[in-house]
Amino acid sequence: MQPDTSAVQIEPCRHCGTDAPVDVHFCPRCDRILTLGRHGDYFMFFGLHRRLQVDLRDLEQRFRMLSRQFHPDYYYNASSTERLASLERASYLNDAFRTLRDPVERLEYLLKLEGFAPKEARQSFEKAPADLLEKVFELNEELEAIPEMRAGGARPEDIEARLARAREPIESSLAEHQRQVERLMAQHDTEFEAGDREGRHRTLEALQRLLIERTYLTNLIAIVRRESGGEAAAQA
Repeated sequence: MQPDTSAVQIEPCRHCGTDAPVDVHFCPRCDRILTLGRHGDYFMFFGLHRRLQVDLRDLEQRFRMLSRQFHPDYYYNASSTERLASLERASYLNDAFRTLRDPVERLEYLLKLEGFAPKEARQSFEKAPADLLEKVFELNEELEAIPEMRAGGARPEDIEARLARAREPIESSLAEHQRQVERLMAQHDTEFEAGDREGRHRTLEALQRLLIERTYLTNLIAIVRRESGGEAAAQA
């Protein structure tokens, strides 16, 4: 059995006053659509637990079902409160679907839900491993050499080859980060199922650190690719 991460809140329906959990979309008594302010989070909105591995086919089926239920056409003759609720829920549904169907955005969202704020993320990057910092320094040295090569009349293919060599260790590190992220995402879900809060917290901390490093590596690759793009434009 999957443990809940928090107690389900109860709020009254604005139409009939019946108490209903915030994770339901329609009042259990009057069956009217409930206001969006009652929702908990993207996972709860879809009726899912806070797991990092998601069955995308199931997610899409839930999305299509809810899209039909929230469609504004069904509320054309309804009260203004219901019409607004359908529009808000339809918009929120689209945002939730875009986030949960993407593994990186899903991870970022869960980290935010669990209290790993951006400030904490910046602080954790200050403890980046030495091998990552070494790759950053090496890449900067390579990039600083490119203008000198151009000024010295180096052949474009030689410049491009040097850029490719500079990009290779960064791409290799990025691929390794992705493997680690996937492994830890699976580990997180196992700990979630087992109710291992301490282990889950440590895993989320590790995922946060890897995600920050991954973002940094992605930015470095983008810099090299811009240099490569500039080289190609210069050859044209």
